[in-house]
Amino acid sequence: GLSIGCSWNAGAAGTYFDASVLSLRVGNDNVTTETETPLLDFSTSPLWTNVYVENNAKVLVPLLWTRVQVRGQISLYYRSSIIFGLSDFPVSEFELVAEELLMSDSVIKVYGALRVSVKMLLMLNSQIQVDGGGNTDVATSVLEVRNLVVLKDNSVISSNANLALYGQGLLKLTGQGDAIKGQRLSLSLFYNITVGPGSLLQAPLDDDESRSLVTRSLCESPTCPVDLITPPDDCHVNYTLSFSMQVCRVEDILVNGVIKGSIVHIHRARTVIVDTDGMITASELGCRTGVGRGNYSNGAGAGAGHGGRGGSGFFNGILSEGGHEYGSADLPCELGSGTQGPNESAGYVAGGGMIVMGSRQWPLLRLDNYGFISADGQSCHRPIRNSNGSLIGGLGGGSGGTILLFLQALALAETSTLSVVGGFGGSMGGGGGGGGRIHFHWSKLATGDEYVPLAFVDGAINFSGGAGSGNGLRGEKGTITGKKCPKGLYGTFCTECPVGTYKDAEGSDPNLCKPCSLEHLPARANFVYVRGGVTQSNCPYKCISDKYRTPKCYTPFEELIYTFGGPWPFAILLLCVVMLLALILSTLRIKLIGSGCSYNGDDSIEHHDDQRLPYLLSLSEVRGAKSEESQSHVHRMYFMGPNTFREPWHLPYSPPAAIFEIVYEDAFNRFIDEINSVAAYEWWEGSVHSILSVLAYPCAWSWKQWRRRKKIHRLQEFVKSEYDHSCLRSCRSRALYKGMKGYTL
Repeated sequence: GLSIGCSWNAGAAGTYFDASVLSLRVGNDNVTTETETPLLDFSTSPLWTNVYVENNAKVLVPLLWTRVQVRGQISLYYRSSIIFGLSDFPVSEFELVAEELLMSDSVIKVYGALRVSVKMLLMLNSQIQVDGGGNTDVATSVLEVRNLVVLKDNSVISSNANLALYGQGLLKLTGQGDAIKGQRLSLSLFYNITVGPGSLLQAPLDDDESRSLVTRSLCESPTCPVDLITPPDDCHVNYTLSFSMQVCRVEDILVNGVIKGSIVHIHRARTVIVDTDGMITASELGCRTGVGRGNYSNGAGAGAGHGGRGGSGFFNGILSEGGHEYGSADLPCELGSGTQGPNESAGYVAGGGMIVMGSRQWPLLRLDNYGFISADGQSCHRPIRNSNGSLIGGLGGGSGGTILLFLQALALAETSTLSVVGGFGGSMGGGGGGGGRIHFHWSKLATGDEYVPLAFVDGAINFSGGAGSGNGLRGEKGTITGKKCPKGLYGTFCTECPVGTYKDAEGSDPNLCKPCSLEHLPARANFVYVRGGVTQSNCPYKCISDKYRTPKCYTPFEELIYTFGGPWPFAILLLCVVMLLALILSTLRIKLIGSGCSYNGDDSIEHHDDQRLPYLLSLSEVRGAKSEESQSHVHRMYFMGPNTFREPWHLPYSPPAAIFEIVYEDAFNRFIDEINSVAAYEWWEGSVHSILSVLAYPCAWSWKQWRRRKKIHRLQEFVKSEYDHSCLRSCRSRALYKGMKGYTL
């Protein structure tokens, strides 16, 4: 019923139980009330089918232990709520077992611990709040959702104690305002976790006590927590474990929102993708003091140290030394340190937290970062004042934390950032915090032909120290390291040594890539790329052109020269061979072709010198010819050309004017064709001459002279014995020529 005096607090809702379908409905017809409807018992045999709480109804289950089990749905709609336990005694345990838990504009409030076992959990603008009352004896709240968890429209699951979500399907935080928060938080066994834009996964909570409870045991210890390097195979959460947030046995993690925690541990996952708007952060969630805490002395606040020493603080002539560095660069697993003022009112500055992905036994398959992964130290934004309000200096910056990645492949996009920077020092001379530590522990370092690049880095990796204020000094930069690289690879990301260098020892120092030996590098060769890098001083090379042959990059002719010991021995040997061949050919020439006369037959008219050009004699020059019979034969024709294999002798076409009247032009041109054909050399004669010109030039000269003489003899024989002089117009002249056959060349 309605309340006249308190319109917002009508009577409590009633209940309606349908015995035919075993369904309980609690509703208040949208009348606002702050009075709960108590439910003291739930049937276990037979099980109810459904439970509905709707329309502004409020249900209270004030028992120490309660199990609510139905065969169908537990549904809360339209500003309804269920409260388990009493706020004054937050030690109860409650169980919800159903096929589906559906919530819309509603709240489930638990004082103690909650265990949920459903196939599907859907929340729309709803909240599940677990209040453990700060009691460490309260059991961990566990939500086991086998198929699907979806939070939408500002839906929140929160606990100020330990909280665990188990599943086998999809966990999705859809968008703005959706969150899962806990003092310690464990998400495990899902095949996919999607953190949508504007959504949040957080552990610990924002209050100082919650943060201190998680980090207290690690801040004063320089040793590495074993459960972060070698975590247990089972995924569970309790107060003895080091992490504040664990994502365990999840195939794929997609981050478009924020994952925030002091110690974030992603274990036995396959891939992690941080999108452009996504962030995984442990910034400002480390230690308030710590092993490398910054000093404070009379207003001079120094920065905290970690991977690098903190910057010294300076105020009113007083110098305060920065915190020292600590931890191991090869396998870092420490929280960043902070600084504290002289009293609680001065406040504190925290160091960066820790982010660990993968483990030695179960490395991450791939990390793709398009957004931000950070464990930065906190900056001091306000000065310290004394009791009368005057300024007395400022605190130093907190040191950067740790990012430890056990993985097989990494991609940092151009817009991405990986950061462990130190915090800025406070105004009035505060020193900057030292940078943190980043380490890449590669699990599979293939070498040789099996090598593939481990990382594609286009984004920013920042491990610098924080800036000091005023006269305060900047903190030293932190460290970035990788697992020791095998032979041939170097650097943080184990890339191949540059071309022209080799590496024959394990390690990541770039100085281990030494220049290749030039002793065995030919002058016409360059060093070449080798997959997986070069591991020996004799680096592979390639000749600068295909016309050169390995291993010395010589031409075939140079190889022949160096086969006989080099240029001088080859020249001496070649000279001996040439002289021997010249001697043999000269002997053969004398025996085969005589003393060198151009022609010395019985029918020769006269001897001619070899150097004179041949020509046809006119009948007037033939001995024995009568002058009256040869007075019109007065023209002499000369061969043209240098008489070489490429350009042999030849006679011009068209009869000269002097004999044009006494010859037939067509027959004369045929005569010229026959003469030029006889005067031409065969192709093989020129080929032999070219070969001899390269191998033995004197032999080539003798060959040319010999073939010239043979050609002259052939021309003489053709004119003397074979041609019928059909070009002459006069029958008497043709008969005379046939009778004489006495002209010559």
